[in-house]
Amino acid sequence: MSLATRPETRPETLPPDIAAATIDPRVYAEPKRLDETFAWIRANNPLGRAEVEGYDPFLIVSRHADILEVSRNNALFHNGDRSTTLTNREAEALARKLTGGSPHLVRTLVQMDAPDHLKYRALTQAWFMPQNLRRLEARIREIARGFVDRMADLGGECDFVASVALHYPLHVIMEILGVPEADEPRMLRLTQELFGATDPELNRGKTLDLSTEEAVQQIQAVLTDFFVYFDAITQARRAHPTDDVATVIANGQIDAQPISQFEAMSYYVIVATAGHDTTSSSTAGALWALVDNPREFARVKADPGLIPGLVDESIRWTTPVKHFMRTATADTELGGKRIEKGDWLFLSYVSGNRDEAVFEDPFAFRVDRSPNRHLAFGYGAHLCLGQHLAKMEMRILWEELLPRLQSVEFAGEPALSQAVFVGGPKRLPIRYRMT
Repeated sequence: MSLATRPETRPETLPPDIAAATIDPRVYAEPKRLDETFAWIRANNPLGRAEVEGYDPFLIVSRHADILEVSRNNALFHNGDRSTTLTNREAEALARKLTGGSPHLVRTLVQMDAPDHLKYRALTQAWFMPQNLRRLEARIREIARGFVDRMADLGGECDFVASVALHYPLHVIMEILGVPEADEPRMLRLTQELFGATDPELNRGKTLDLSTEEAVQQIQAVLTDFFVYFDAITQARRAHPTDDVATVIANGQIDAQPISQFEAMSYYVIVATAGHDTTSSSTAGALWALVDNPREFARVKADPGLIPGLVDESIRWTTPVKHFMRTATADTELGGKRIEKGDWLFLSYVSGNRDEAVFEDPFAFRVDRSPNRHLAFGYGAHLCLGQHLAKMEMRILWEELLPRLQSVEFAGEPALSQAVFVGGPKRLPIRYRMT
C-alpha cells in the first residue's frame, strides 16, 4: 500500500475495564463474561488499542477477517520478533535475561518465521498427514475403546476430564512420540504446569496470584524438567533409532547440520504438550456442550453422520488456544486502520470464533453447523501441524462412546481453567448410563 492511500486513522484506545478483561485469566474461566467482552469489542472497536499497566500497548484483533489477514501475511506479521504470547514487560525482561537476549524460553515452530519455520516443520510433517494417520487408525480406535470401557466400569459417575479427556489424547500422542506409558503421568503434570501457570489449581506451586518473577521461574523450572527428560530420549534414539517421532527429532538435520540441542528439546516440548492438551480440552468441551444441549446430544446419537460436525463445532466452541501475538514488520493497513512497524497484535481466536459476521447464531452449539470456518487451528503457514490427528482422535472416540452412552447429566459444577493462552475444562463431573 502506498503512503498516499494508507489510512490516517490509528486504532482507538479501548476502555480500561475492557482491555483489562481481555488479559485476565479469571475472565477466561467465565464463558458468558468472556463472550460479552469480545462481543463489545467486535461491535465498538474491533481493532482496539489495549493499554494495561505493566504491559506494552498492543492491538486486539477481534474480527475473523482481520485474523485471517494477519495469519496469511507471515512476512508482514512475524511470530518470532517478540513473545508469541502476551507477556508483561517484567516477564519479557526476565526471559531475555535468562536466554541472553531472546524473548523466548523455548524455540518451537510457534516462535519461528521463514525460512526456519518451514524447514523445522518439514521434519515431522509427514507423521501428521492424513495418509500416515490412516495406518494408525486401528490402534487409535483400540485406545479409544479402552477408555470407553474404563468409563463404563466407573459405575455411572466420573469426572470426564480426569477419567477420559485428559488421558486418551495423551496416550495417543505419547505412543506416536515414543514416550513409555509409565511416564505419561509425568508428561501430563508438566503440561498442566506449563499451560496452567496462571491457574492456582494447576500451576507448579498451586499458588494464587503469582508474582511475575515467580511465574517465570516456575515455567523455566517446568521447561528444565522437560529438557532433562527428553535429553535422555535423544541419546537413546541416536544410539537405537525406532519408528517414532522422537527418533525423527533426535536425528533431525537442518541445512545438512544436526538440529541444535535447544531446538530439539523445544520441538519435543511442543509435541508433548500441544499434541494432547488442546485435544483434551475440545473433547471435554464437546461433552460439556452436549450435556448443556440435550437436543444436540439426541441428534448426534441418532445420526452418527453428524459426528464430524460435532468434532468441528466442539473445537470452535472450546477454542483451546485463546490467542497468539504477531509483530508488524512494516507500516501497513488492517481493518481500515493504520498499522505501524513494531505494533504488537493480539490475535483473539476466541473472538474470531464467535464473530457474528461469519457464524450464524455464534453463541449456540450446533452439531450440524456448516460451513464451520473456525480459527481454532490457526491459519496460513502456522496452521496446526496436528489438526488431522486431533480431529481423527475425537471422531473415533465419539464413534465408540455415543452408541453406548444412553444418558448423561452434570453431577456437580464443571469448571474451566484460568488461562489466557491455552485452556479448557479442568473439571466435568457427570452422571450417566451406558450399555
